[in-house]
Amino acid sequence: MECDKEMTEEYTQIPIIPEINTLEELIAELQKVFQEDRINVEHVKAVLGAYTSRPRDWRKYAKFDPHRYTRNLVDTGNDKYNLIALCWSEGQGSGIHSHADSHCFVKVLDGDLRETMYDWPKPDEEGEMKQKEINTYGKNGVTYINDSMGLHRMENPSNSDQCVSLHLYSPPFNMCKCFDQRTGHVAETKVTFWSQFGNRTPFKVLKKQDSQACFSVEENAEIDANTLPYCGSPITECENN
Repeated sequence: MECDKEMTEEYTQIPIIPEINTLEELIAELQKVFQEDRINVEHVKAVLGAYTSRPRDWRKYAKFDPHRYTRNLVDTGNDKYNLIALCWSEGQGSGIHSHADSHCFVKVLDGDLRETMYDWPKPDEEGEMKQKEINTYGKNGVTYINDSMGLHRMENPSNSDQCVSLHLYSPPFNMCKCFDQRTGHVAETKVTFWSQFGNRTPFKVLKKQDSQACFSVEENAEIDANTLPYCGSPITECENN
């Protein structure tokens, strides 16, 4: 999807942020912000920061899977963005990934979320990807990344507590690049939703040729998409988007 909004990190005076007490009020304010033709990154971060997380607001979107983290669609922002609740069981994490030239905002709703950033690998070199920095964000912490800043991996560093984070992607995307940390090799990966608006996304039965080639099955065997092994690549679930 082409983005018809200009996103800027240049300093401009941020409008007064209204009091935001619920997730519904946060969504309403984000929709208002994204009606503008020129959107300031710091303004969006301030809006996300104005909301103090309350589990009763987002519990319906908190869908966990014991084998992988989940992406749960909360709001489509009139097609200007996707707002997604990511649910991380203990120790779960993504692979190293890009954001398809989208702007990515993250707010932690519960637990801790660790971000490890990497430089883009050089196309003519092979080897271990260069780590730039590591940051951990606690409950109500807010951060931002776009592809010009590099790549990242997100993970729940806790072995005893779950984590829930709210991600806003503008414009929305359904494909991204994921990277092998050891070699820098890149692969295109489809991103999907475990649930949408609180309801489980219907899955489909896939043929081998329709799925990610990260497992071994008989040729043309039918596969229940919900039982596919996790490839270690970001937000990969072979389900309907």
